[in-house]
Amino acid sequence: MVEHDIWERKEDLENVREALEEFERRMNTEVRRQEKLDMAEEKDFRRGELLGKFMARMLYEWDDGKLEC
Repeated sequence: MVEHDIWERKEDLENVREALEEFERRMNTEVRRQEKLDMAEEKDFRRGELLGKFMARMLYEWDDGKLEC
């Protein structure tokens, strides 16, 4: 809201650049950490998916959705 806006002197904002750089470093680190977690989860999912397909094929002679009789 406009009524809460204030003006600050340039001299009072010298630590803002450092605070923004630190924030960006922390966010970049967090983004990279989350990307690694997402990749690990995807890898685990694919591993489980492949195992599931392998088991279905071995146990039920099922391949690509077609049941072989």
